[in-house]
Amino acid sequence: MSVAKVIELTSSSGKSIEDAVQSGLLKCAESVKNIKGAWVNDIKVTTDDDGRVKEWRVNLRITFVVK
Repeated sequence: MSVAKVIELTSSSGKSIEDAVQSGLLKCAESVKNIKGAWVNDIKVTTDDDGRVKEWRVNLRITFVVK
């Protein structure tokens, strides 16, 4: 029998949503092992005065198996 735990974190990137997700997962993997998946709960952008996207922000729910 396996037991999984879910944690929530926020990550950001100036490039793209995908980069924000990937950088969040990589940073989380430095201290959390056995990551099995993630949900993108929320997406937000910050903009400059002209309406251009400056930064993508994502809220992630990350699932990992507890040993």
